[in-house]
Amino acid sequence: MKKLSFLLICLLTLFNSKAQESRPIVTGVPFLLVAADARAAGLGDQGVATSADVFSQQWNPAKYAFSEDAQGLSISYTPYLTDLANDISLGQVTYYNKFSERSAFAGSFRYFGFGGIELRYTGDPNEAVRTVNPNEFALDGSYSLKLSEQFSMAVGARFINSNLKVASEEVDASAASSFAVDVAAFYQSEEIAYQDFNGRWRAGINLQNLGPKISYDRDDLSSNFLPANLRLGGGFDFIFDDYNKLAVSAELTKLLVPTPPGIQAAVDGNGDGDFDDPEDITQQQATDAAYNDYRNIGWVSGIFKSFGDAPGGFKEEMKEVTYSLAAEYMYQDSFAMRLGYYHESPEKGAKQFFSLGAGFKYNIMKIDVSYLFSASKIKNPLENTLRFSLTFNFGDKYETY
Repeated sequence: MKKLSFLLICLLTLFNSKAQESRPIVTGVPFLLVAADARAAGLGDQGVATSADVFSQQWNPAKYAFSEDAQGLSISYTPYLTDLANDISLGQVTYYNKFSERSAFAGSFRYFGFGGIELRYTGDPNEAVRTVNPNEFALDGSYSLKLSEQFSMAVGARFINSNLKVASEEVDASAASSFAVDVAAFYQSEEIAYQDFNGRWRAGINLQNLGPKISYDRDDLSSNFLPANLRLGGGFDFIFDDYNKLAVSAELTKLLVPTPPGIQAAVDGNGDGDFDDPEDITQQQATDAAYNDYRNIGWVSGIFKSFGDAPGGFKEEMKEVTYSLAAEYMYQDSFAMRLGYYHESPEKGAKQFFSLGAGFKYNIMKIDVSYLFSASKIKNPLENTLRFSLTFNFGDKYETY
């Protein structure tokens, strides 16, 4: 219980300290937004327009249609909040099969475990200790298809389960669940000959986690939006020779979730300068009413509202867009060095960091690692954490143009 309490205190302190100056968007099941693989993590949490790999399920499943290997299997492990505990982690297993020149399917299982939490209800040291293991998971599937030699699209489906409630005699501990869909597209040009090098352009877009709200109490007023988001990115490969390649890329991400209303102003109903009359509305009443209206927004209408509902207007809407920049150097397609930067507005969460990564390939096996350095005053839960991914590619090879 100590670990869970400390985690909640940290989160409440963060939100309360920023409440007067910011309106961060909070969603349910935020683990869906955490980079589960070490390659994307080393590139500043991006992957919508990078080259195809087994991890494409989380970023842009349309990339699978451009895979060079017929099949791939990956296992990823990410320690989480290592300064708080050593048993909180995110794991993911992904498999894809490119069964023809134009088509591929893929599936993944992502699991976020909070570790064991000890509970005592009375504070009596002689009371029997009860251990619970809160967790969340997502089970995905996708299908991608090449519509031309340079363009592909994909659809994905996702079942989400969040088992965070602790059962007691008064509280029902049933898990919350929902489902979501993804719609993605990917463009990859032919290799183009320039004066001193060859090059290839890439672009990608993905509408992720589009689905109904998730609720633990079967109550619309206590339901939470899924982290629906729009990813848009582009990149270019500098192909210097058969051994050396440098890929640079950029990505923009925006949550497709309405902006919370924040603290509202009191209303002087009769204009007499005080707020003691029955027709007056206090600041707390106005704020409660605004949040009640916010909770009643449906998930479909919330997607459209998210593009123009920020109280601060267009300027605040732009602050809700995060961006990342990345570079990846490849030698003989067997060794990679990666560098990335991720930026989120201080008024929308202040997640800013640099990342480093490396990849090593031998025969059919590949190992990726990444490391994160926070560039913000707000501590990152993945700061000073090594992430690992192990990949196996097998089957026939598909030639690329």
